[in-house]
Amino acid sequence: MSARRRLFEVSQLLILLAALSVAVLTSQADHWRPVVLIGLLAVLAVASDLVTIPTRHLRISGSHVVFVVAMAVCGPAPAMLVALTSVVVAALREHPRRSLLLNNLATYATFPLIGGLLIEWGRGTGDSGVHEPSFLLLVFGVFLLSNLINFLMSVGALSVLEGRSLRHSFATMFLPVLPSELATGLLAVGMVWLYDRVGLAALALLAGVLFTFQYLLRELLRSQQRAETLDTRTHELASLHLGLVSSLVHTLDLRDRMTARHSAAVARYARELARELGLPEREQDLVHTAGLLHDIGKFSFPDHILKATTRLSEIDWRIIRTHPYQGARVASQVKGYGPVSEIILAHHERIDGTGYPRRLHGKEIPLLSRIIAVADTYDVMTARDSYRSSVSSTEAIQELRRVSGTQLDGKLVETFVSILDGRDVRFRHGEDADFDAELALEARVHELALASGPVLR
Repeated sequence: MSARRRLFEVSQLLILLAALSVAVLTSQADHWRPVVLIGLLAVLAVASDLVTIPTRHLRISGSHVVFVVAMAVCGPAPAMLVALTSVVVAALREHPRRSLLLNNLATYATFPLIGGLLIEWGRGTGDSGVHEPSFLLLVFGVFLLSNLINFLMSVGALSVLEGRSLRHSFATMFLPVLPSELATGLLAVGMVWLYDRVGLAALALLAGVLFTFQYLLRELLRSQQRAETLDTRTHELASLHLGLVSSLVHTLDLRDRMTARHSAAVARYARELARELGLPEREQDLVHTAGLLHDIGKFSFPDHILKATTRLSEIDWRIIRTHPYQGARVASQVKGYGPVSEIILAHHERIDGTGYPRRLHGKEIPLLSRIIAVADTYDVMTARDSYRSSVSSTEAIQELRRVSGTQLDGKLVETFVSILDGRDVRFRHGEDADFDAELALEARVHELALASGPVLR
């Protein structure tokens, strides 16, 4: 055993003995009457602990309400006995290690004693009967104070022992349940007030309300935990998918030097066009992702096609025409990328129905695929790293308009031209398109894609 743990256990034992000594010295005979009340409170506390459910951060139990009721209607020593009874029964069931058991005993002896003594002090100063608002306010304050003492002595002490941050534990374990604890404190006050009027019958109501409240609080925290887990998994999957996208495109870029820059340019042009059309942000993100991946099917090309410097054969062109299908197949294997794969599959279809691979016609082609087609065609014509001789932006615009209505969507062509008219030469030629910079925009896109896919037009 380490010296720190040994010192911790000794300190907890001393605190327990000191609390027991004070309880004996301050105990009065009328505190223990009626005995049946103390017994019922002990049973209620144990029963509340039996249905407690551990969450990631803490255990949910309504027994603290019972302890505070015992402080107010019995006294410090009986309240301590009720609390220690719940600890002992829990220890027989769970067999905690010695340091944790000593910490629980010291904690559950201390906060009922302090709370009970404060209430006794309040009861003895002035006209502070149970029916008085000042007394009920004192009970509420004792509930909050004893709750804090409980946290500091249990979680706080163990955090120090195990080298964890007390501030982090307070922020993640105490503060999230504080609003519900305020409501529970009001429940304790109400039970004290009701017991003064109807006696033991109030305990039956306390049991019903307590277990109902405990169940609702448990479900609330379970829901919060599930949401946190889902959010963590979503971010992890998003990071994994970003890494996958980056690896795929950069690997292809090693074989075809224009792939990464061209993909970045198409993604940027496509997003600008989607924004100009007034499409929802989700669809702007989607077409951006599809732009980055639209040529991923070129993985299936042999080197003599990727690096061709001579005229390609008909067989070569048959292989080339398969790349939308191959790219869609790769994208569809990634969770949440079904809509992206559909865009990739149709980005070489033509308005006149002579495109590939499915010969879709006009509006049969998804809108986002038609956007990719315009951006792709323009960048291939204007880029200096293209497999064909580059042309000026003006010449490229003329060509876009020439094939408008046959190869490309005429409305999209004119919208894209209006975008180019207001931009500088660097944007018009896409020379500064940076794949990694465009990829940095994808974190939000991937999280949205994992949640649900947008509707394609």
